[in-house]
Amino acid sequence: MEKNEKYPLDVFFKKMERIGLALSYGDVREKTGYSEILPGDVNLQTRFSRNVPLNIPIVSSPMDTVTEFEMAIEMAKLGGLGIIHKALTPFDQAMEIARVKHHLNAFIQAPVCVFADDTVEAVMKMKAEKLYKFFSFPVLDRASGQVIGIVSSSDFDFCSNVQDEISLIMSKNIEKFSVVSNKKVSVSAAYEKMMSNGKKILPVFDKLGAFRGIYTLSDVKRIMNGDFKDYNLDSSGNLRVGAAVGVGADLEERLRQISREKVDVLVIDSAHGDSKSVFEVVKFCKKNYPEIDVVAGNISEGDAAKRLVQLGVDGLRVGQGPGSICTTRIVAGIGCPQVTAIYNCARAVRGSDVPVCGDGGIEYSGDVTIALAAGAANVMLGKVLAGTKEAPGMSFVEHGVTKKFYRGMGSLGAMMANKASRERYGQGDAQISKLVPEGVDGSVEYKGEVADIVFQFLGGLKSGFGYVGAKDLPTLHKTAEFYRITGSGLRESHPHGLSGFKSAPNY
Repeated sequence: MEKNEKYPLDVFFKKMERIGLALSYGDVREKTGYSEILPGDVNLQTRFSRNVPLNIPIVSSPMDTVTEFEMAIEMAKLGGLGIIHKALTPFDQAMEIARVKHHLNAFIQAPVCVFADDTVEAVMKMKAEKLYKFFSFPVLDRASGQVIGIVSSSDFDFCSNVQDEISLIMSKNIEKFSVVSNKKVSVSAAYEKMMSNGKKILPVFDKLGAFRGIYTLSDVKRIMNGDFKDYNLDSSGNLRVGAAVGVGADLEERLRQISREKVDVLVIDSAHGDSKSVFEVVKFCKKNYPEIDVVAGNISEGDAAKRLVQLGVDGLRVGQGPGSICTTRIVAGIGCPQVTAIYNCARAVRGSDVPVCGDGGIEYSGDVTIALAAGAANVMLGKVLAGTKEAPGMSFVEHGVTKKFYRGMGSLGAMMANKASRERYGQGDAQISKLVPEGVDGSVEYKGEVADIVFQFLGGLKSGFGYVGAKDLPTLHKTAEFYRITGSGLRESHPHGLSGFKSAPNY
């Protein structure tokens, strides 16, 4: 290693910089080294931002064909994170976040409640419209706002008239089916109480009679069984979720709506993060919502990373134009190939405690290993996760192949459909006939469940760590070395010289 260079990759990229060469995933491979690390020994824990941890280094992209509540739920259960896209009204985006937060809750401090004079039909319609998976609710008196009963799935099952008011089917002697305590009620105590009550929810009150929240049986059982250890959970036991926000006029209302749902992190979603408009949004978020982490981007230069860190961001999103559906580099003629972009930004902010997210350009699991080796703390996936069961949109059959739509947020279709996409590319006030798209509309083959895709990616990633002898991400960052490969080397890396081969789940 050259004198004054901290990491081996510093030497490599200094050579590339001297000849003006920037690299992407197909241009490099990691050097193998002596290893005592087996794939099963690898620790993939990392962070998306200063205060938002990840059990796996994978985040789903805030695209309208990738991440809504179903994807975000599954990503958090796998240990990652989903970022709800902003091509929604502020209210609808907040509802998507609420669905993630309410998916599993050991203790819900602000549960969904119904009123005693609501009809059974109205509650069932509300549940269907908001896609709630649960069917148990505290019941409020509309005049006083006090909890006066509980209603659960069995009450609805045995209701013979949907025009009945909830008060007619609910359990009314609330003191029998609740617990009073000024201290935190343990999960085991909540479980015992619910089992003796025969009710699926347990209201909790303090000794002054103030309603504190509820426990739910399904989630208490989950904790009792210990089958949640890989989930990415917040301090209250809820799944973590992020939300994209933009530079548009609805920013303040959007932030009001989504902050109420306890979103974990805000992602300022812009094609050019090193810009005045993004800086102003960062300042507004940090001033008015200091309790929520802010990740800003997209950027691809080290100086841009430094400016955003000095501004106080908690994470950086790196990638301008590497996505499979992005045409920014062709249309605008700008952008740095992704591996060099990640390295430049990560090196620029070393020691700042601000993680870098490598966003775009990932095709194979080995690309994730390369992105992390170059300095990223995590990667954001779009096309890889598109086409799965959990991705938004209906599947369709084309030439005998089942597919799902996938498009860039800078595609003509996305820009015509919503102002948020136009704002992302600085065209918020442009007439529809005058739009200049920086992406394309397309489709991908249906891929099944996202868990299967992530499983294969994590398997390849752990193998990569094992080959280089890295037990965790900090070790990889400090020891990784690259080869610059040629086109022949890339062809040699793929299957070749065959008349045909059976497809594999990870290729």
